[in-house]
Amino acid sequence: MRKNKKIILTAILLAMLIVLSRFLSIKTPILKISFSFVPTMLCAIWLGPKWTILLNVLGDIIGATLFPTGPYFIGYTISTAVAAFIYGIILYKKEDKEYTNKEFILRLIIATTLVTVIVNMGLNTLWTSITTKKAFIVLFGTRTIAQLIMIPIHVIVIFFLDKVLRKPFNKYIKEE
Repeated sequence: MRKNKKIILTAILLAMLIVLSRFLSIKTPILKISFSFVPTMLCAIWLGPKWTILLNVLGDIIGATLFPTGPYFIGYTISTAVAAFIYGIILYKKEDKEYTNKEFILRLIIATTLVTVIVNMGLNTLWTSITTKKAFIVLFGTRTIAQLIMIPIHVIVIFFLDKVLRKPFNKYIKEE
């Protein structure tokens, strides 16, 4: 895929990411539920880790600047970059490689579980503890259940979205 197509696709996914994370999400002081993982995971599958990190970092900075929900904290930007890296390394389908359904589901489960444990339950709980001045252990307990419930939702949503979008992606975007 040519670089200009990658830039355009990343820009479209960036707009989706900002809308899904800033406007179409449920936020509480200790938990955020949204579908902002969709553009991130699709970018990871289609474009790889470099573009996904760019997408997530820009999405976090632009979203925090234009539509703040509180003071900017760089920890969340680090978290989103780590999540993008994990998704990109595990989910990226290289030009000549196609995964079987079983292999793709396994990769989705591994990537989502790693991001959930390392980023959402670990780093984001730490950042929330720092910014709200609440005990890490207390926050960790309340956030763990919600995060574990989201793993199968992420896997199912992305699996079916990839199945639906794979053919148009290959036909209109991937081809030179």
